[in-house]
Amino acid sequence: MAKVSKRVAKVREGVDRNKLYDLTSAIAMVKERAIAKFDETIEVAMNLGVDPRHADQMVRGVVNLPNGTGRTVRVAVFARGPKADEAKAAGADIVGAEDLFEIVNGGKIDFDRCIATPDMMPLVGRLGKVLGPRGMMPNPKVGTVTTDVAAAVKASKGGAVEFRVEKAGIVHAGVGKASFDAKALEENIKAFADAVTKAKPTGAKGDYVKRVAISSTMGAGVKIDPATVRVA
Repeated sequence: MAKVSKRVAKVREGVDRNKLYDLTSAIAMVKERAIAKFDETIEVAMNLGVDPRHADQMVRGVVNLPNGTGRTVRVAVFARGPKADEAKAAGADIVGAEDLFEIVNGGKIDFDRCIATPDMMPLVGRLGKVLGPRGMMPNPKVGTVTTDVAAAVKASKGGAVEFRVEKAGIVHAGVGKASFDAKALEENIKAFADAVTKAKPTGAKGDYVKRVAISSTMGAGVKIDPATVRVA
């Protein structure tokens, strides 16, 4: 059996791995155990009753967290002319067309989120092998292919979080920082869970949300009673 470090033992202390806690209690436990020297990210993971190998069971979407994510998001926008000007005015960090294509195609990705106007997609589509594996490919379903680039940039900067179910049926995201107060984290987690619930695909059968857990970057996972993350 692998030896457990003192730090790991400390953050696990008092957490019953077989118990389902209510959301308020779980948040308090996770915050209390976020003892790293940096402001740890609070993450939520939801195990769903879907098989994403089937197209009608794919879960994907975007949610604007009411209290933001607590992290600085660098946004790149593929646009020309007036739309490029709108993106810059809205606070985009990188704006370009063919010049930006060459930078990204060369492997330099100095941004966290990518937005494009519809007319730029023939060009951006050629970056699928670069942006796709990183989950950064612009997509109209999550609002990153749009003519309203200003709104998209502001949403990205303000707390928009994309989610996409993984092969094992798990969807997860960072929903704030350990320094957030409990109420802000609770609101963000409920907003995320609500968005995932509303994204339930037509092919999902039986229980859709099977398990929910939250944790901090360096902390232990705490299982939550799914009923307590539902928006009233």
